[in-house]
Amino acid sequence: MKTLQEARIKLRNYRPVEIPFENGMIAASVAVILHDGDEGIEALFIHRAVRAGDTWSGQIAFPGGRRDPGDADLLATAIRETREEVGVDLSSAERLGVLDDLYPRTPVLPPVVVRPFVFALTARPTIVVSPEVQSAFWVSFRALQSPGVSGTFTVDHPGIPRRAMPAYTLGKHTIWGMSERILTPLISLVS
Repeated sequence: MKTLQEARIKLRNYRPVEIPFENGMIAASVAVILHDGDEGIEALFIHRAVRAGDTWSGQIAFPGGRRDPGDADLLATAIRETREEVGVDLSSAERLGVLDDLYPRTPVLPPVVVRPFVFALTARPTIVVSPEVQSAFWVSFRALQSPGVSGTFTVDHPGIPRRAMPAYTLGKHTIWGMSERILTPLISLVS
């Protein structure tokens, strides 16, 4: 069973790969929020509300979004977006590290570069979802590593060609795309 202490040690020396921002690129960040649960490390996910015009409508994701002009940096973006989407204030939370920048692999998505920031909380906070979030839930790394949860699944999402891709399926939730590409290396790193 992996713990936050083990994640602290692994993330302390991790050096993320940064993608240089070019003209036309949209800067964004997400907050990967971890805490020690009964089954070890748990991560907070959101189920984005279904909204017309939202490219990531209905997907399972980490709290986050595009950088606003008022954000001092991408860390401030992750903190602001988390407060707006789930009502959790990360301004004084322990920051464990930063993961590799990434961008969507699907050409129908906007030219965004996402920087994941990893935070640790001592307990599950009260969640208050905004209208852009349908629900929020915690999942243990142990559950994500259970047989049959991780694999290649066919994902059917509006505006994205239907195809088999790496994903985690837990009941009615499928974690795929950029969220899967953040989660899989993180689990490998701390395991």
